Amino acid sequence: MENSTLVQLEQVSQIYRSGERRFYAVQDVDLQIKDGEFVVLLGPSGCGKSTLLRIITGLLAPSEGQVLYRGEPLQGVNPHAAIVFQTFALFPWLTVQENVEIALKGRSVPASIRVPRALDLVDRVGLDGFESAYPRELSGGMRQKVGFARAMAIEPELLCLDEPFSALDVLSAESLRGELMELWTEGKIPTRAILMVSHNIEEAVFMGDRLIIMDKNPGRVISQMAIDLPHARQRKSARFLEFVDLVYGILAGQTLPEEAELGSSPGRPGLKRWLPDVHVSDLIGLLEHLGEKSEDINDIYQLADDLSIDSDRLLQLIEAAELLGFATVAKGDISLTPLGEAFSDASIQTRKEIFATRIRRLPIFRWLLDMLRRAEERTLNGQVVQAALELELPPPEAEKQLDILVAWGRYGEVLAYEDEKRMVTLELAGSTGDRHYHART
Repeated sequence: MENSTLVQLEQVSQIYRSGERRFYAVQDVDLQIKDGEFVVLLGPSGCGKSTLLRIITGLLAPSEGQVLYRGEPLQGVNPHAAIVFQTFALFPWLTVQENVEIALKGRSVPASIRVPRALDLVDRVGLDGFESAYPRELSGGMRQKVGFARAMAIEPELLCLDEPFSALDVLSAESLRGELMELWTEGKIPTRAILMVSHNIEEAVFMGDRLIIMDKNPGRVISQMAIDLPHARQRKSARFLEFVDLVYGILAGQTLPEEAELGSSPGRPGLKRWLPDVHVSDLIGLLEHLGEKSEDINDIYQLADDLSIDSDRLLQLIEAAELLGFATVAKGDISLTPLGEAFSDASIQTRKEIFATRIRRLPIFRWLLDMLRRAEERTLNGQVVQAALELELPPPEAEKQLDILVAWGRYGEVLAYEDEKRMVTLELAGSTGDRHYHART
């Protein structure tokens, strides 16, 4: 294969508007995809990976910047690209063969060509003998194979995969990854390059020739990395684990000084640190696990295996532990702070008290508590809080932040919440010398 450039993004941004407000889904992205490459867009949920995929395939026009395909500006849908989505999106009333053929029918390919091509692709993805089966008769992995065959039927130069294994069980996903890599490395699929979106670090290192690593708020490229390992890659090899550790180190970053770590309150200038979407019980599980280990410093990549969770969820838990001062991170390693050790060893009630003390120092909690103190009966409608958050966040993200605020506040007995009326309440108690806020009982 020639090493020419298929796709080039130049200063691409995607902006969403809500009233007069502008929100960046991705900002100032530059990237290239070359002929013969398997490229993985890797990053946490919400960093704009799928948005970039849609821009590259022409399903979404960028707000700023431009997309070039083989050096020419992309206008409309990219006819040289095809997408496989995480959901199977098969037509339930069509057979396997007919589902593969449908992509060719849409391009008016005659039956004399589309039938043998569809049958050949069904065979290549390992579904020979299931041509007449309907989607309901297939396992999740088999349905996704039909999705691969359908995307490849139009013989795209660029095959785009949007988290194609995330809807599968662990064993089906592992099997399908291996089969796809076999087809790709042996040249058995009619495509010049593959671009895959993933938040799974091991998956990205296992499959990709090059990783484009993204972060969020706003979505942006923070690093690129070539994976110079031969296929088939061995997950337990020292070099493989070195790459995994390195990527974890990039995405986890390192714990910053407190002022930078906490960020600024809503409505004030400066970088915001929004709350990671984690359950307190999961955070407690992480801290207890770290507290039980004999090592003072732990490799983050090993925790994913130890806890049987994916890298995206683990990184959010680590972000929460850092934000609350329970752990520090540096060079892909995590360590409990003395406070984190005390929390992991504490009783249920003491944990609540420690947690309440820590969330009160977070700028977004201070902002909410100040609003509640000024409100009548220290109560606000959740819609009012969400509307205030929407001055800085898109509505879905503002709603998610409100949900996290309420969940964390209720655990720490700082807030009460009446679900039916969506009322957030703060109750003042204690002496004038040491004032505490807890949930109304």
